[in-house]
Amino acid sequence: MLNRHEALIHGMVIAAAADAVITESEMEMIGRIVAHLPVFRDFDVTQLTGIANACIDKLDDVDGIDHILQEMKASLPVSLHETAYALAVEVAAADLEASDEELILLQMFRQSFGLDRLICTGIERGVRARFTID
Repeated sequence: MLNRHEALIHGMVIAAAADAVITESEMEMIGRIVAHLPVFRDFDVTQLTGIANACIDKLDDVDGIDHILQEMKASLPVSLHETAYALAVEVAAADLEASDEELILLQMFRQSFGLDRLICTGIERGVRARFTID
């Protein structure tokens, strides 16, 4: 079982790794999120790299993404399910374009967590508005 910080970080890492390349902008986004959001207020930032690497190792397992999503869902209270999705969307948008693989992962995330499609659309639209350059 993961603690809430580990589960949220796992969600961000799988969003970054969905297209098989974790970019510098995605890693910077994860770092900014962990450093500034209230949900991470009591998190020891020095653990971030170890948690991210543990998640990446899990991706090598058969059905790694499915298992990570199940583990996240089991570890997070329902009140943080939408938060986990929002953080994954933020990371997927860090490169200013979401790949097909990232979009598929976000769909898997919505289904695994049983998230309301209208709420997810609102989250996605908010992120799109923040990341639009022109």
